Amino acid sequence: MAAEQSTNRFDLSGRTALVIGGSSGIGRAIALGLAEAGADVVASSRRPAEVASVAAEIRRHGRRTIEAVSDVLDRPSLEKLHADTVAAFGRVDILVNAAGTTKRVPTLECSEKDWHRILETNLTGTFRACQIVAPGMVRHGWGRIINIASLATFLAFYEVAAYGASKAGMGALTRSLAVELSRHGVCVNAIAPGFFPTALNEELLTKTPRGREVLMRTPMQRYGKLEELVGTAVFLASESASFVTGQILAVDGGYLASGVNQ
Repeated sequence: MAAEQSTNRFDLSGRTALVIGGSSGIGRAIALGLAEAGADVVASSRRPAEVASVAAEIRRHGRRTIEAVSDVLDRPSLEKLHADTVAAFGRVDILVNAAGTTKRVPTLECSEKDWHRILETNLTGTFRACQIVAPGMVRHGWGRIINIASLATFLAFYEVAAYGASKAGMGALTRSLAVELSRHGVCVNAIAPGFFPTALNEELLTKTPRGREVLMRTPMQRYGKLEELVGTAVFLASESASFVTGQILAVDGGYLASGVNQ
């Protein structure tokens, strides 16, 4: 069922969103933000307890959901996730690819196993999800795909070459899909978050010299709050972004604008 027309072009009522990697961190914040904007939301990850927790919060917002576990390394699990979501809601209008991993290690010492695991999770996992979900959007003539990129899409950071390669690849994948799918009414964009403390990086950001360097180079002189990513995601998922595609929007407190000499 198509979304009902609204005078609020940011209203997502009548839309169904699938957030992969949506049970924690950035993905969870976006999943809840889309629910607040009116969408029914399925937030999936590998962790059943976290999936159940975010599903309960989505329901508290008055939105519908299902509890569905998936793993971006396992294509059949993504196919089942998509099938279950379509069975419950009829279609997927909005896809957010937020699953990701990293490991800090000198590039010359990075094992091929770690290299492949990081690229398989961050880049190939996104590719799989888009291949599975986007054909339905094409058939319906409307869709929004939002990939979670990184400042590493644009810049090199110390001892995270595999992560950087995966996120640079995500930028290229986003633009390529935008070029191919735009004629079918599907907009494909990415969000490049700056530095947002999460369970994965909070200790690094708040307790190391690297964290102090990040603050020095961020013109706003602070880290981002996860809720500050929500508005960008809602915009890209909405009718307000109907002529926006192939873009990577940085939400970074001015980090990219500051240059290396800030």
